[in-house]
Amino acid sequence: MGILIPLILVILCCVIIWRASDGFAIASDFIGRNLSDGVRGATINAIGSSLPELFTSLFFLFYLKDVDGFSGGIGTTAGSAIFNSMIIPAAVILVVVFLGIANNINVSSKVVRRDGIALILAELLFIMIISGQSIDWWHGLFLMIIYFVYLTYMIFAMERRGHDEREQRKRALIEIEYKQIPLWSAIMSFDLRRVVLGKRKISTLNAWPLLIVSTIAIAFVCFVLVISCEWIGSDQYEIPYLGTFHGLDIPIMFVAVILASAASSVPDTIISMNDARKGNYDDAISNALGSNIFDICFALGFPLFLFTLIHGPIHMHQEIIEMSSELRMLLLILTILAVSVYVFSKRIRLIHSVFLLGLYGIFSIYVIGRGLENEFTAKIAKILQQMVDYINIFN
Repeated sequence: MGILIPLILVILCCVIIWRASDGFAIASDFIGRNLSDGVRGATINAIGSSLPELFTSLFFLFYLKDVDGFSGGIGTTAGSAIFNSMIIPAAVILVVVFLGIANNINVSSKVVRRDGIALILAELLFIMIISGQSIDWWHGLFLMIIYFVYLTYMIFAMERRGHDEREQRKRALIEIEYKQIPLWSAIMSFDLRRVVLGKRKISTLNAWPLLIVSTIAIAFVCFVLVISCEWIGSDQYEIPYLGTFHGLDIPIMFVAVILASAASSVPDTIISMNDARKGNYDDAISNALGSNIFDICFALGFPLFLFTLIHGPIHMHQEIIEMSSELRMLLLILTILAVSVYVFSKRIRLIHSVFLLGLYGIFSIYVIGRGLENEFTAKIAKILQQMVDYINIFN
């Protein structure tokens, strides 16, 4: 019973984020209609769909107000990045295969190399920047600068669509038909698209309000998600009018890296799957990789910058330093493996999705083992920490 209530809340958060992400998909698709393939997925879609990670990290820091808040934030962003690299591409392949669209997908090697190399470099810098016993505002600022450099490059390097292609895409978006359901039904089912747009067709005037309303809805849900994760990780917690309950008594980082990251990654998954159905495979994959860069650089960097600017540096004890080090190293290793699949495979097939799902399964088992203080996973953790120390020699 102790973790049943927060687990139900986490599942409910997943459902609401999933429903609200439909508004994200429609609005971001329209707003980014003039961007070239791959660029839209790595910028507009990645930013919009990764707002849950941003809000979750923000609430972890400002709600818990200590090093546990930082560990929750780093668990969410790193866990989400691993989820995006493994689960989303696997889901894209499964959607394409089981819907009978194709037996495999062909992703532009240019897109994969561009986003994959940028992501690996960002994660290396992430390991080197977030080190030591104290985290200050300039650490967050540096992470944000990395993302803005990547974003600037993406905008100036994109190949713009021809005029006819842009107009064709615009007409297709405007002519999307919406189910005519009562307003009360739309509210109860969290159909924000119907609530905001009503019977009107999407346009520049209502696309941004739809994106903003979706953002506010997901922000509220992320706050509930943070509270739920805190309850699961705590020794005991109290719910008004219901009494006192016992949690798992494990570090909140390990709770966030599985539950909070998966829940906050729902929009990324929905958008990539929608792109896959339309045959936009470059956007489907680049959204996942671009979201990772946003997650580790901005979704963590901005809350870190804001919190330390207001409350001063975060002083971390040795346990948090070690846990965050091993998680960041694990993130880098898994990212290299995932990017290698995209780079060295001319076509991504069902067998590749099984491999990626297997990697995420191993990662999940490792995290659970670390949370339960398993001896074998503790040995692996020490190896990962030594690898981080070796990288920091060049820092």
